[in-house]
This record gives sequence, structure tokens and C-alpha cells, in this order.
Amino acid sequence: MMGVFLILLWIMNMVQPNIFQAEGVQVFPPVNFTLTVSALAEVFLHWKPNPNQEQKNYTIRYDVEIITPVSEEYDTKKTHTFRTAVLHNGFLARVRTLLLFNDLQMKSDWVMGELKPPLGAAETSVTNLSCVTYITIYSTVSLHCAWFPGKSAPEDTEYFLFYRYKTYTEECQDYIKGKWNRNIECRFSRTHIDPEEVDNLIVIHINGSSKYAAIKPFQQLFNQNAIEKVNVPRNVTVFLEQNDLLAKWEKPISSFPEECFEYEFCLCNLKSGSKQILKVSSNDFRLRIDVTGRYSIQIRANHYICCERGFWSDWSEILYVGGNKQEDSVAWILAVLCVSSCSIALLVAIIRKISHVWSKLLPPIPTPRNKFKDPFPNDYERARTCTSETETELGSFAEDFYSSALEDCVF
Repeated sequence: MMGVFLILLWIMNMVQPNIFQAEGVQVFPPVNFTLTVSALAEVFLHWKPNPNQEQKNYTIRYDVEIITPVSEEYDTKKTHTFRTAVLHNGFLARVRTLLLFNDLQMKSDWVMGELKPPLGAAETSVTNLSCVTYITIYSTVSLHCAWFPGKSAPEDTEYFLFYRYKTYTEECQDYIKGKWNRNIECRFSRTHIDPEEVDNLIVIHINGSSKYAAIKPFQQLFNQNAIEKVNVPRNVTVFLEQNDLLAKWEKPISSFPEECFEYEFCLCNLKSGSKQILKVSSNDFRLRIDVTGRYSIQIRANHYICCERGFWSDWSEILYVGGNKQEDSVAWILAVLCVSSCSIALLVAIIRKISHVWSKLLPPIPTPRNKFKDPFPNDYERARTCTSETETELGSFAEDFYSSALEDCVF
């Protein structure tokens, strides 16, 4: 107890002289506090020290507080600062002087600064803005954004998109139009976004024009890694080793090393219909399975620990492994027989249909009736019924005679 009392007494002896020295010192707020829009969604805050402020042996810093659009407070020894923030609803900030003397800190009153919201009719700005980036095989970054028109935007409203990354700003040149022939999507096949940077901000600014209303602009900030659609894992291979399933693959196309990725392994048992998705932090995988079954395998990737997670990649192509070869061959033979039977039946049906159509198109020619009476019916009938060589000759003689008689009758 005595020790605590001595410590408190020592602290009071150290602080009391400072209090006495600080008595009578007045802290004045900064002057000429201004807010200026220096770039898309960027504000330049600037002020000057109060000329009435005593310098002496004091340390002077400034306390800055951003009130809107997002609350933030920090201090600096400079008389200016930059802040990135969306400005379509305005910007409000304040600053004050901090006077430091040893362990003492004295504060002035606040000085306020404000940027008014840009002009524009209510509910004319875009809504539901979403963006996604892709890293190409050439280590460049593409950007794709989509949005909905404002509820109160006239039908002739035309929207225009700009993106800013660090100090570079670019307007979209490749738009996709919607129902009313208005721009609702934008594509940049190549941007100045650095794929090796981590968690930098991408500023998206969309303004518009119309003959019937002032279109309110809209801004949104995106973390560059949070909106990245990760590429699909490469060179995926699967095989069986005794009773184990082994899978290997390479990391997606990216500037990040292998340890920055996590994977999801989708295993589907085609025999039982069961499905399981397993998280994997390496680029290989081993799992005990029933080798008599047949399985389908897919893998997808995402960022892991090196930066903020992005969008999961698409699933890789389906790979199959396992299954009874004898059952597969029997199933294949049955399938071939089924297809062959169906083909033959179809061919027969086609032939019958063609024959029916042909008979309709080309009916048989009827045999003409004989208008002339046979002068020797009895002999002719006998000639028809005889089978000997003599009878055949008689038949020939009768036919010659009949022809001669017919000619005499006609001519």
C-alpha cells in the first residue's frame, strides 16, 4: 500500500510543473480550412496554422475527423491531407489544433468544412452497381461492370462510366445496351490495374445525361482483390492408387504464389449419388474411396491469406475415375445393340414408306383386253394343255395361223 502511495506522489510531482507551465497558454483553431475535389472520389483537405498560436517549445499537430460519408478520425502534423470517399451524397469534415507539451495535450475548437452533393434529380442515378475483374494470361487485368437505371430516370437517359486506379482515370468505350437502348454494362478488356498490388481501391464513377432531367452521378469504391474472379486451377489430374484417389493441379493464372490460394474439391459418387465438397489448402489431395464405384471430380479456387478473398473461380472440367470395367463393357455392348436395333427398325419403316409413296406415284399399267375372237378356241386350249414336243409344235403352228388370219381380217 505504501508503494502505491509513493508512485502516485511521484506522478503528481512530475505532472504538476507541466500543468503550471501550460497555464495561460491558449490553443487556437486552424484557419482557411478548404475542401476541394482533386480527382474522382478524392478530396483535398487544406488549412493553415492560426497566426495567433504561440510556438515556443510546444508540438503542434492537427486532429482531422471525417463525418460523412464514412466516419473516420486521424491526426497529422501536416496542414493538408487527401481522402478517398464517394461524393455523390456530399462530404463533411472538421479539423482542430492539438498542442502537445511533454505528456500534456490541449485541443482547440473544431473548424468545419463541407462539400455539397452534386446536382441531380432524386432516383435518377444508377442502382445495383456490381463490378468484377479478371487476370488474363498476359498478366493484365480486365474490368466488367453492370448496373440498373434509376427508377425516375427518363427513357432517354444515357449513362457514362469512368474508373480510377491510383492516379489514372479512363472512360469506358465498350458499352452494352439494355431494354430502352440505355447503357447498362461496360467492359474494359485491358486496364491499368496492377495484378500484383494488394487491396488497392478501384473508383467507379457513373454520370448521365437527359433532355428532361438532371441525372445525379453515382460513385462506388471496390477493393481490387475482393472483386477479382479467380481463374480456374490448371492441369488437373486424377488417378487411383490402390484404394486411394489422388488428385493434383496447378494454381490459377495469377501473380500471387501458391500459398495464397485455397481450393474446393467436389467429389460425386455416381453409383450412390452422394456428393461432398472438401476445402483444401494445397495443390494435391488424397482420399480413401470405394474403388468399385465411379466418381466425378471438379476443383475451383479462391484467394486465401495474401489478400482479401475474391469471387470463387468456375469449376474445372469434370474428370471421371473408378468403376468396374466389365460392367462398363456390358453397358457399352447393350447400348450398341439398342442403337443398332433402333436403326434397323427405322430403316425398314423408311423403305416401306418409300415403297408406298412410289406405288401411289407410279401405279401398274393395266393389260388391254383382246377384242378379236379366237377362230380356233378348242385347238388353242388343247395346245395350252399339251406338254409333249409335238404338241408344242402344233401350238406354234396354231399361233402362226392365228396371226395370218388376223392380218387377213385387218388388211
